[in-house]
Amino acid sequence: MSCRVVVLLSGRGSNLRAIAEAGLPVEIVAVISNRPLAAGLAWAREHGLPAVALDSAEFADREAFDAKLAEEIERHQPDLVVLAGYMRILSPAFIGRFEGRLLNIHPSLLPAFPGLKTHERALAEGVKIHGCTVHFVTARLDHGPIVIQAAVPVRADDTPDTLAARVLRQEHRIYPQAVRWFAEGRLVNKCGQVNLKDDSASQSVFPTEN
Repeated sequence: MSCRVVVLLSGRGSNLRAIAEAGLPVEIVAVISNRPLAAGLAWAREHGLPAVALDSAEFADREAFDAKLAEEIERHQPDLVVLAGYMRILSPAFIGRFEGRLLNIHPSLLPAFPGLKTHERALAEGVKIHGCTVHFVTARLDHGPIVIQAAVPVRADDTPDTLAARVLRQEHRIYPQAVRWFAEGRLVNKCGQVNLKDDSASQSVFPTEN
């Protein structure tokens, strides 16, 4: 029986596409966006995936929207909820409802550079290595237990756009891997640290891109 996955997104859905095309033992049972015109919704519809638009602008506050979002998610009975470029901070009640089966990808090597404008901040700080992180979502923003990371070198001539493009390629590698591990029941989360079941060698850091 495949793992039932709901994907939340706000934009183009490139990580949705990476997951959908990776041949994973999952069924994407719904793609939901808080932005009705999100390109990711259009891609989902074109590829036969159930697509749902919930316009966050129509709700009085975050709690009201998140309650409706949670209701819509539960209707699809997912085993896993994947945030794929979902650009809203989730309320504590929502996170509590799905904690342990809620994954996010962040464009930095957490705990470095949580929040927005990660590539600009990495360049401003002069770091030599940057990257991305898949983690379980908790109430603390961008600080949940880390599942997998991938690193890229920061080059002397990098701009935020060039650095973002290299990081995004790594996102498309590690997010499907994290979803696969979850679907196969291999992720063990103990005391805020995630390890792989039945695997003595660490596979949670992808090699640094040359």
